[in-house]
Amino acid sequence: MVDDYKDVADFLVIYIAEAHPLDGWVEEDARTAISTHRSVEDRSAAAQQMFTLLERMPCESVIDDIDDNTAVAYRALPERLYILQSGKVVYQGGPGPHYYIPSEVRDWLDLYRGESKQ
Repeated sequence: MVDDYKDVADFLVIYIAEAHPLDGWVEEDARTAISTHRSVEDRSAAAQQMFTLLERMPCESVIDDIDDNTAVAYRALPERLYILQSGKVVYQGGPGPHYYIPSEVRDWLDLYRGESKQ
C-alpha cells in the first residue's frame, strides 16, 4: 500500500504494546516470543524483532512510549489504522484483528487521490 499511495500520503507505523505477550494471552501460532514490555528498551527490541520478520519496513516506524500514550489516545490496541489530514483524524478503522480492514484505507486514499486531481 505504501508504494501505491506514496504520491498522496505519508505512512507511519507505531509499534505499541505487545498484543499477545508470553506473560499474557498467547496465540498458539505466534511467530515471536515477546514478554510484556517493561521498558522502552524492551519495546524497541520487540519492534526490531517485528521489523526483522517483515524483512523490509515499507515506511517510517517509531515506538510508543512505555506509558502507551499513543495507544491510549488512539484506542489502538491491539492494532488500528488511521488517516490524519492536517492534524485531524479523517479515517478511524475498527480495532484489529477483526475490524482491521486495509481496503477501507485504500478506498479512502483512492477517493482523496481523485478529489485532489480535480
